Amino acid sequence: MDSKTKAMNRLANMGLAAAPAATATATAAAPAATNGDSKSWFAHVKPAPLDPILGTNILFNKDQDPRKINLGIGAYRTDEGKPLVLSCVKKAEKLALMDANRNMEYLPQNGLAKFVELARALLFGAKNPAIPRVASVQSLSGTGSLRLGMAFIQAFLPKATVYYSNPTWGTHQSILAHSRVPGKAYRYWDAKNRKLDLSGMLEDLSAAPAGSVILLHACAHNPTGVDPTPDEWKQISAVMRERALLPYFDSAYQGFASGDLEKDAWAIRYFLEQGFEMICSQSFAKNFGLYGERIGALHIVSSDSAQNETLISQLNILIRNLYSNPPKHGAEIVALVLSNPELNAEWRKELKDMSGRIIAMRQLLLDNLKKLGTPGDWSHITSQIGMFSFTGLTVPQCEQLIKKHHVYLLTSGRISMAGVNSKNVVYLAQAIDDVVRNVKGK
Repeated sequence: MDSKTKAMNRLANMGLAAAPAATATATAAAPAATNGDSKSWFAHVKPAPLDPILGTNILFNKDQDPRKINLGIGAYRTDEGKPLVLSCVKKAEKLALMDANRNMEYLPQNGLAKFVELARALLFGAKNPAIPRVASVQSLSGTGSLRLGMAFIQAFLPKATVYYSNPTWGTHQSILAHSRVPGKAYRYWDAKNRKLDLSGMLEDLSAAPAGSVILLHACAHNPTGVDPTPDEWKQISAVMRERALLPYFDSAYQGFASGDLEKDAWAIRYFLEQGFEMICSQSFAKNFGLYGERIGALHIVSSDSAQNETLISQLNILIRNLYSNPPKHGAEIVALVLSNPELNAEWRKELKDMSGRIIAMRQLLLDNLKKLGTPGDWSHITSQIGMFSFTGLTVPQCEQLIKKHHVYLLTSGRISMAGVNSKNVVYLAQAIDDVVRNVKGK
């Protein structure tokens, strides 16, 4: 039995998912059911494995220990561990409800026009000369945008392979599988040194066939929290230009990573300056706290603005057959906040507050590990950015954190820094110190 199988079995025994990403696959041949056959048409359908994060949350919710900590969920929490509704969002909702002409009619397939215009300007820059060449549609947040983008690739770039970072957000791979788009990993994470494996990444991109699509995290890489520096982005761009590779940016954390909307969009705008065509998926779940509203956008940057109408017409057909049209309420909220100077300023301040709290928790966790003299170099906790930290903890260490210390995280060692607060950080550091000292094995 190999190490991967052993790890999967351990996860299964703990009640966690053994599969890295959820994909619906046939488990047996369908029965030959007929009107005269009592056997169900669906008897061959077996339960799908739990999503790893969902499995972690189930175990956390069942745990009665008062010390328990949930570091699995990828959603912002206050220092009291509570979900946050932004003040600007509350005010925008009130304004929306006061509009006497507001109705609940369907949006067009490509969404609320004002929202789409403002979302595009936020990502690329309102005065960016490339704006006229961007075909944009509203989507079902970031995940829906990615699914729509992959449907477009499957339909119109059928020979392309999509390259994704190793590791990446697990849903990237399952979206590729469900979209029938071939995928392949490129090196990204240097596990030994806990940093970007730039040389490995550049080598893999250099070997990718011309016409391949390269999926890139615009900022706050999930799960590692390790982003290329501007100089490293320039090297990545140069290789991609030389190899004729198409960038696909996934922007889920603009403004939420550093607190600076412009800084978090730097890579996308640099690639635009270099003349790239590209595809971008954009989410407003994290930076607006609109997790349940499913608000996002898909942008396709072509070389000619005359292509916009054609691209949107094809995206509309895909949208019609995937989910018909996007939701309205959240799009109205985002449009109101982005177009109202007072609400926009308040939103930007709240973004700084949220990102600032996470940055402060990174420092506090590092300080406590240093105080305990925890073996190893933990400086990566503060050099990483965004919601997640790739701790470098092994599978057995993560399992012991869950079983012994009631600290719930993914067994990859990824933790959500949003789950760390001033009340639990000391206990978390003590728990990490214990497993690092006493639990061996990979």
